[in-house]
Formats: sequence, structure tokens, C-alpha cells
Amino acid sequence: MTQRYLAATLFALAALFCGWSWQHAQPLAGLLAFALPPAVLGLGVLRHWPRIGFVAAVFALLWFSHGVMLLWSAPGLRGWAATETVLALVIIHAACLPGYRARKAKQRTQG
Repeated sequence: MTQRYLAATLFALAALFCGWSWQHAQPLAGLLAFALPPAVLGLGVLRHWPRIGFVAAVFALLWFSHGVMLLWSAPGLRGWAATETVLALVIIHAACLPGYRARKAKQRTQG
């Protein structure tokens, strides 16, 4: 269940970046730099690549920083940037959820 949650959020971010890229003069650059990484990570999640959740969370920190930077500096892009920021936080939550659940299960068996 958590794998699908993480994959769906990554694909949602890739879709956001696809829409955002088509507004620029060079859409291919935006697609390759922004939309491709979350799409590849989403495929990796579905294929159960090892450590993909960690990699997605690290990338999400970058996306979060990018979104916050645009929220402060580009008033015309606030809608896109706010959505990117929220999706990055959801990706971090989804990536950390299996570890959190394992920790809670371990505490229940010990205590």
C-alpha cells in the first residue's frame, strides 16, 4: 500500500512538472530536468528497487527547497510552487512511512 502511495505521489509531481514545462520557451529542458526524475523514481518504486524510498526522499528535499525558493522569489509562479512544495512533503511522508511502521511494530513486540 505504501509503495503505491509513494509511486502515485511521484507521478503526480511528474505530471505537475510536465504541465509547468509546457509554459516555457524550452519545454524539453524542463521535461528532462524536472519531470523525468520523479517519473523514473515512481517506476523504481513500482519495480521494488532497493533504497528507492531513500533516494525519493532526498530528491524531495531538493524539490521542497526549489518550491520554497520560488514561493519567495516568483509571485507569478506561486500556485505551481506551492503545489510542488506540498507534493515534496507528501513524498517525504510516503518514503518514511514504512520505516515508521516498522519501528512502531518493533516497539509493540518489545513492550
